[in-house]
Amino acid sequence: QVQLVESGGGLVQAGGSLRLSCAASGIIFSINDMAWYRQAPGKQRELVTEITSRGRTNFADSVKGRFTISRDNAKNTVYLQMNSLKPEDTAVYYCAAGTGGNSDYWGRGTQVTVSS
Repeated sequence: QVQLVESGGGLVQAGGSLRLSCAASGIIFSINDMAWYRQAPGKQRELVTEITSRGRTNFADSVKGRFTISRDNAKNTVYLQMNSLKPEDTAVYYCAAGTGGNSDYWGRGTQVTVSS
């Protein structure tokens, strides 16, 4: 049974910070690429950031310099540190895991709301 569980979402004022966590089970975590996606109302789901099994990271232009992704293979957990949050960051944030360039498994998401 594969399970990805996000946590850490909530309501924060613009300029504030949140740290999201995604705990994985049922997969060999260390060989999976991990990613964070988000979907805002009326918008398509977009890739925010990813970290490969080798530790390589990529970020969407909109979050570069503000967000950081990291992973702890011993804890089977991937993190998303979000700083200098903006109202446009408001969305449901999903973590995903996969191999071979795919996102095979998805969490159910956690709501992040940034107020102005």
